[in-house]
Amino acid sequence: ATIRSVYANGQGVTIDRRGTKAGHQYRLLGHSLSGDLVVEPYPITLSREAEAYPVFQHAGIEFIYMLSGEVTYRHADKTYPLRPGDALMFDAGAPHGPEVLDRLPSSYLSIIIYVSE
Repeated sequence: ATIRSVYANGQGVTIDRRGTKAGHQYRLLGHSLSGDLVVEPYPITLSREAEAYPVFQHAGIEFIYMLSGEVTYRHADKTYPLRPGDALMFDAGAPHGPEVLDRLPSSYLSIIIYVSE
């Protein structure tokens, strides 16, 4: 059977993560578990009060698709300027996150994929 999650605009579960305290809002739009593989899609909003937070680390692979605003995103020892329409996919075990908040507010879609333990 196919697993489906449907959320209308503004719905989803607001998630508290380390960055939330720094003006980062995460809204979980589904949680798919197929065998050992977990997929978690998050639209992330960085408010005008957001602070840089380039030190997230967690298991899995992360895919980011920039929707609005501009940030310079760090992954390990490299930085990437992200503008609307830009995408980045990386190993989430290395330190990562928005290092320079070039134009706020900003938003991007983050999809995290990992193997459950």
